[in-house]
Amino acid sequence: MPIRILIADDHAMVRQGLKMILEAQSDMVVVGEAGEGREALVQAKALKPDVIIMDIAMPELNGIEATRMICDCLPTVRVIILTMHQTNEHVYRAMQAGARAYLLKESAGFTIIDAVRAVMRGRLYFGEGIEAPNKLKSGSHIPSQSPLDSLSRRERETLQLVAEGTSNAAIAEILHISPKSVETYRSRLMLKLGVSTVPDLVKFAIQHGIISLQ
Repeated sequence: MPIRILIADDHAMVRQGLKMILEAQSDMVVVGEAGEGREALVQAKALKPDVIIMDIAMPELNGIEATRMICDCLPTVRVIILTMHQTNEHVYRAMQAGARAYLLKESAGFTIIDAVRAVMRGRLYFGEGIEAPNKLKSGSHIPSQSPLDSLSRRERETLQLVAEGTSNAAIAEILHISPKSVETYRSRLMLKLGVSTVPDLVKFAIQHGIISLQ
């Protein structure tokens, strides 16, 4: 049976390039594509791929939160993060969310094939220029070390949408909750993070990899 792969990236050209590289392998097939995190979650549930190649910087729901949700409901899926971000914050949060590999787009190339094979063998894989979180070993628990850990999943989702400039009404529609609930989540997360203005919230979101300037 070929290794079934889902690609999640908001750039169509990146998805096409990855598909060409992967499907040049006789034992790999791309079964689906997604342009943002929520679509990746829907596709993962429907297709149940063996491997998901996930970008981080995607609108509405970033790749780290999508990874967390996917790994919660589909624990056998192996997620490979393929991104432009290499800060310790990004790497830590991705691995804590359940990712099994972390690669930079600038140096990935055909090493994506090595990463797919590694995670299918049950190994962790870190690309060139990426340092694994301290004391991280296969199957180990990564201790809390990010201020984002104090937020609930809904609060992190709300944080990204607010930081992207989405209105409360639109957030309510995206998350299928009431506008009043959006206000509650927004107030809670600002209190927990110690910020009092939306510009400060945006700055925090950028610093901690929730949204990107790129």
